[in-house]
Amino acid sequence: MDIKQLTPTLSVTAQLMPADVAQAGAAGFRAILCNRPDGEGAEQPTAAEIGAVARAAGLGFAYVPAVAGSLTDADAAAMRVALDSLPGPVLAYCRSGARAEKLAEMAGALNSKDAAHYDILIVGGGSAGIATAASILKRRRNIRLAIIEPSDAHYYQPGWTMVGAGVFDSSFTRRGEAGLIPRGAEWIKASASAFLPDEKMVMLDDDRRITYGVLIVCPGIVLDWDAIPGLPDALGHDGVTSNYRYDLAPYTNRLVKQFKGGRALFTQPPMPIKCAGAPQKAMYLSCYRWEKSGVLARSDVQFHTAGAVLFGVPAYVPALMDYVDRYGIHLNFGSKLVEIDGPAKTAIFEQADGDGVKRVAERFDMIHVVPPQVAPDFIRTSPLASASGFVEVDEATLRHLRYSDIFALGDACSTSNAKTMAAARKQAPVVAVNALAALDGQPPVATYDGYGSCPLTVEAGKIVLAEFGYGGKLMPSFPDWLIDGTRPSRLSWLLKDTILPPVYWHGMLKGREWMVKPQMIGTRP
Repeated sequence: MDIKQLTPTLSVTAQLMPADVAQAGAAGFRAILCNRPDGEGAEQPTAAEIGAVARAAGLGFAYVPAVAGSLTDADAAAMRVALDSLPGPVLAYCRSGARAEKLAEMAGALNSKDAAHYDILIVGGGSAGIATAASILKRRRNIRLAIIEPSDAHYYQPGWTMVGAGVFDSSFTRRGEAGLIPRGAEWIKASASAFLPDEKMVMLDDDRRITYGVLIVCPGIVLDWDAIPGLPDALGHDGVTSNYRYDLAPYTNRLVKQFKGGRALFTQPPMPIKCAGAPQKAMYLSCYRWEKSGVLARSDVQFHTAGAVLFGVPAYVPALMDYVDRYGIHLNFGSKLVEIDGPAKTAIFEQADGDGVKRVAERFDMIHVVPPQVAPDFIRTSPLASASGFVEVDEATLRHLRYSDIFALGDACSTSNAKTMAAARKQAPVVAVNALAALDGQPPVATYDGYGSCPLTVEAGKIVLAEFGYGGKLMPSFPDWLIDGTRPSRLSWLLKDTILPPVYWHGMLKGREWMVKPQMIGTRP
């Protein structure tokens, strides 16, 4: 065969014979596209014959006949649909290859301003996106896969609690994005701006269009600092900090170290937020340091949470209450931070009482703030969104409820599990195998049980290891004799301090599915 490559995903050639199909497959092509009408030549095999051989060899096939010298817009549109639906790379043929090349040009496949096509397109190159891409490529190396991600830096965000506690250096939690993109994946350094699911297309902020066979959406969650008037200007000085930002976690450590007593406030907004235990983690670790330095006795520590309970899974509350009592923390339920005045060191909270909602002003010497969190705008305004604004998916398969070729995971999807890195780590292999099944025209084959983990750092050296799934069901990874997750444990601290960071960098992001192999549908857990 004399093959002419037009793009990385499309090549053309002259008339194929049945014996050529196996050679095309061996050359790495995953689909054959016939542009030559049946009956043009005496020795010409029919499209049905070539299609049968292609399918028997595991290749995709499409028939888009077009008459040489009379190519129409309808032909170009049919060519576009075929190219978007077939797994790439595609080998198109006609009598000489010229007609197939012209049709590709008319369909926009050769125009760099028009849509590039990928078998699997991932929106988001954070924990969920990189882990899913790596898991997919471990299973099918020759797939055409791209990751849309605008950021140059990648962060191990669970480490920011430890940065704020003076345990980790902030640089320990940051690496370059380029070095983490899995081999075999293409990095599209841009931001997604819109979804056109009926056209199997994603629009980028630079007006490029990307088409896909299967789409995976995992761009994370947005920290809405602007939702609290005065907060953006106050952050990083006047005693106002947050472990939810890379550049502020070191300031938390400095504030806690320099604190000599007074009033320290810790806030938690309404759900959903990522790592719902993180607001408390900052508080407990700060109190432990103040206890050790003798400052705690001179301190008024308050926890203001918009929620009605200390933690959403009751089994872990008794252990946490032991530390609330030990540190003398004043709990304020149904207390939502709505405004902050940094120079005046005053925080305004809305609190419900029998007469409605009242505004309460609290002075502070330091305050650790967690901002409200929402789905990204380009998701909330898209056809993919649920009523909550997050990507609407089936909780078990993580497939979109209305688009069978779209999946979502991580903080951006609508599942009711806790939004944690541990959840994304468990979801990634499930989405990987289900996305590959969808690419092959098959239904989902794996299921997610809602697992999430929140290592609650109650003091330096001890953690309450909360592990639970949908409905608050306890899902411990270890037997009780080794780690009882409902009680503080030194082994759990070792897990977070020493074991989990390398598991993240060298396991999860490399497609190594240690303890998170996907649960296949129809098999016993």
